[in-house]
Amino acid sequence: MAKFRMVRTDFWKNPIVSEEMTPEDKFFCLYLVTNPNTTQIGIYKITKKQMAFDLGYSDESVNSLMVRFIEHHKLIRYNPETRELALKNWGKYNLDKGGKPMMDCIFSELQDVEDLSLIQYVSEAIQKQEIRNLFEAFCKKEEILFSKEVNDQVENDTYQDPESEELDDTFTNRYTIGGQKEEKEKEKEKQQQESFHPNVEKNLGIENPLESNQKDVKEIVEFWDYNGFGFSNVNAKQQLLAWLGDSSFLQPKDVILKAMNIACANNKRRLSYVIGILKNWENESLLTVEEIDSFHEKQTSVTKQRRSTESVPAGRPIPGKFKLDLTAGEDW
Repeated sequence: MAKFRMVRTDFWKNPIVSEEMTPEDKFFCLYLVTNPNTTQIGIYKITKKQMAFDLGYSDESVNSLMVRFIEHHKLIRYNPETRELALKNWGKYNLDKGGKPMMDCIFSELQDVEDLSLIQYVSEAIQKQEIRNLFEAFCKKEEILFSKEVNDQVENDTYQDPESEELDDTFTNRYTIGGQKEEKEKEKEKQQQESFHPNVEKNLGIENPLESNQKDVKEIVEFWDYNGFGFSNVNAKQQLLAWLGDSSFLQPKDVILKAMNIACANNKRRLSYVIGILKNWENESLLTVEEIDSFHEKQTSVTKQRRSTESVPAGRPIPGKFKLDLTAGEDW
């Protein structure tokens, strides 16, 4: 059965639409709120390939539009792992009516959401209290689900050397429902943190991490979330943030972001790969982005020279009885 989606006429009066959006932005925005995958809660599964097919755009064009709407307009979030897209202001314009049928529909669709952080993202714009309460009830399940996941299996993104890629499960945070933890569990957690990295417990306060460096934390977390490292992987984010205050780098934020960019370029969006890069730089005493760039430029130059030397043909040996006659073949 076909779904019907109405676009409010004041869409065209919105300052963001009228002053900041290009014609392509407006077309893409209308597609996001009216395509067949949309749901009543403003969170739905969709692939970038499907968007490109529906719109008649190339994959590169869709990627560019997604980046604009995530980073510039800040109107959507997208989890590339679960293929879920969330519309920031959906609740403001579409979730303003209650009633049992509506609440039942919302409850059913919320149960299908995999990335619970997207529920929190959409809920912030919902003005009707009973609907917002329902969204927030699902938000609270994230900690419970994450606790179960951590306790049931070894975290795939714990530190490992990028070459050996062997799992290290010495650092595994365990959360309990309602924040209640026994003293023995706290002590065990502290020991596990210390074994992963010195003084890590000073840097991983999830409620208020690194008060003196909030801007750097925000940049790293946003890069992590928007580039496919995993929205809900709180444990991995904590471990990476520890490098801001517990490393020898002189530009820790810039160095961490550079390592993450390299991981993206190599399609290795894993904490283990990023930390492996950071450890290698630290071992080489490369403490700034400039030193890292200079080092890699030299390495690249040496490699090119070596390849160039190896590729020069040796040539044919000159016969022993050969005599050079410069006048041969000329008539005087």
